[in-house]
Amino acid sequence: MDTTLDRNAGGRIASVMAEIRSRIAGRGLVPGARLPSVRAFARTMHVSTSTVVEAYERLAAEGLIRSRPGSGFYVSSPLAPLSLAEIGPKLDRAIDPLWVSRQALEDGDILKPGCGWLPPSWMPQTAIRRALRNLSRTEDRVLSDYGTPLGSPQLRRLLTRRLGGHGISASPDQIMLTESGTQAIDLICRFLIEPGDAVLVDDPCYFNFHALLRAHRAKVVGVPMTPEGPDIEVFGEVLEQYKPRLYITNSAIHNPTGATLSPVVAYRLLKLADRAGLTIVEDDIFADLEHEAAPRLAAFDGLDRVVHIGSFSKTLSASVRCGFIAARPEWIEGLVGLKIATNFAAGRLSSELVLMLLTDGSYRKHLDGLRLRLSKAMEEATMRLGSIGITPWLKPQAGMFLWCRLPDGIEAADVARACLADDIVLAPGNVFSLSQNAGSFLRFNVAQSEDPRLLRSLEKALKLLPER
Repeated sequence: MDTTLDRNAGGRIASVMAEIRSRIAGRGLVPGARLPSVRAFARTMHVSTSTVVEAYERLAAEGLIRSRPGSGFYVSSPLAPLSLAEIGPKLDRAIDPLWVSRQALEDGDILKPGCGWLPPSWMPQTAIRRALRNLSRTEDRVLSDYGTPLGSPQLRRLLTRRLGGHGISASPDQIMLTESGTQAIDLICRFLIEPGDAVLVDDPCYFNFHALLRAHRAKVVGVPMTPEGPDIEVFGEVLEQYKPRLYITNSAIHNPTGATLSPVVAYRLLKLADRAGLTIVEDDIFADLEHEAAPRLAAFDGLDRVVHIGSFSKTLSASVRCGFIAARPEWIEGLVGLKIATNFAAGRLSSELVLMLLTDGSYRKHLDGLRLRLSKAMEEATMRLGSIGITPWLKPQAGMFLWCRLPDGIEAADVARACLADDIVLAPGNVFSLSQNAGSFLRFNVAQSEDPRLLRSLEKALKLLPER
């Protein structure tokens, strides 16, 4: 009995020590910061004050913290390098966003139905090679010099016209080119939020939003996603409770669900955002995959509270890094400064290549064929997956993603582990879910799901895995 009690006490002490180490690693506690009082932390951890005292004493003996008599305990160690893996809850590898991303990005003979991009064979390779040959004969400064702070004026003028096709009014001076959509969001977060600020995301949402916001040490809050957009009732409640600075979303083709924002939800969303002083970041990188344009928050809002971003990595080339931010003019000025400080200048060669492909007619022709090919792949994937009991949450209007529910009692993480043994990388639902309530879902990229090995592996996994 005494041994059991000692072991339980030791476990509680270890859990308190682990929590403090995690807060220090995640920058929640920095050198010189005061630790929570013994009594307060005992309540937080649901342990006795003596357990916290012992944990603090052991951490002090390690040199991680120090005691100031009559004042409390303080962080004493140098700040450790930032580790995203140490921030937030410890996740099973199968549902850890960073691990899934790394697996999908690895080279090798593996299938990637869980990745978020098109196969190389689906991209306009011939047009890209032709444009590269033409670009090799351009003036020397395009090949070797830095780009301008805002990026190519010609491409920004073209983007102005393209955004106008979605009802978004933006002058070229309201557009700044970036290396990618991810860099665009990173710059916006640097510009608008501080560590500890609340940021809203859809639940589920693109899993790299989670990792990026963890890197900015934001408090991430999820809002349930519906087929018409975020749950407006819950959205209003979390605005009141958390007072967030930002909301990051896809309004056209939602990742991972394929949902499309309805005009009614868009209107109510903007009304709530205006009352709460909330800024919305509209990630629109799948815009060119639409058959018909969905409502854009930036069109309704006039780029007042909405920042609109896009890129060409999903429709043209992931290797050609070129994205953009459209925002109010005074914000663009601040964002330019941040871009210079963190990246100096946008990739001039990439933007010139994108401009060439957008103006010679090849991109438009590529998109016409791509949309039809994706529609066919969507129908075929729906049929194949349905034959083994994996069914879509909704039928997307366009795009490459199917958000699918597994048969009752089957966990997506278990299926992902089983298929990984067959060199197939899947994207389990909880990779995308902040609340971890999507354990019975998988996201399939229909363009990456045509290989018959996928269906065989899935069918085998479903038969072998026990129901929970």
